[in-house]
Amino acid sequence: MLIKNDYVIRPMNRPDLDMAVDWAAAEGWNPGLNDAECFFHSDPRGFFIGELAGRPIGSISAVSYDDHFGFIGFYIVEPEYRGRGYGIQLWNRAMDYLGSRTVGLDGVPAQQENYQKSGFATAYRNVRFEIMSADYEERRLGEIVELSQIPLPDLSAYDHKLFPAPRTEFLKRWICPHDGAALGCVNRGRLEGYGVIRACRNGYKIGPLFADKDYIAEALFQALVSRIKPGLPVFLDVPEPNPSAMELAGKYKMQAVFSTARMYRGELPQVDLKRVYGVSSFELG
Repeated sequence: MLIKNDYVIRPMNRPDLDMAVDWAAAEGWNPGLNDAECFFHSDPRGFFIGELAGRPIGSISAVSYDDHFGFIGFYIVEPEYRGRGYGIQLWNRAMDYLGSRTVGLDGVPAQQENYQKSGFATAYRNVRFEIMSADYEERRLGEIVELSQIPLPDLSAYDHKLFPAPRTEFLKRWICPHDGAALGCVNRGRLEGYGVIRACRNGYKIGPLFADKDYIAEALFQALVSRIKPGLPVFLDVPEPNPSAMELAGKYKMQAVFSTARMYRGELPQVDLKRVYGVSSFELG
């Protein structure tokens, strides 16, 4: 391990996160065009950058959602500085920040063994599927509405049933994509599912896609895909333990292109994965 004493780790400012998103794009992670703005306000103190002699060379996020749960992402060191111990210092800073919380992450295959050495255990696999967008005749199951019509407290309460912690600050920005759509399915005044599709460096991603029933998930999937121009790539990150979500991907002949392991350090969060058809983001959970 070779570490120079002019290596400094500091909290990111907002423009720093734009740079980290660019690094993520260079790694092939295909971030959303407006992810940085949504991510940063989830926990402005939870993003860190490593600088060597004043030059940024690495990043990590450690978003604290509440006193019990946090999520690691954007763990990147520029290629020419890898293997010198700079990354582990970023990692230690992030983990110190999150303290005794349960911590989640989505680990790429090459790093999963290293995360296990740090006390993380694999909970399940997420599979990224790809399809080309097309127009679908929207199914009228209840009412598909713009999420802006749903009071934020109601949306946050529904979301918290399917995510390990409340994340209202994240949601208030996430459901307003500049290029995409955010839709909910309402039946007799009750929210039964919602989804967001957003523009990315390559095509679009759907995430999250939450639904009480498989036919609601499919109706939302069709409605979201139909909101963008036909013939563009659309990605959906599916938790493998949800057989209905995997069947949805199969029904539309989506192609598996990537996978991660959802891993946790600490108590395993109690989330009903049978209602999770698409995760929100590999960076923030």
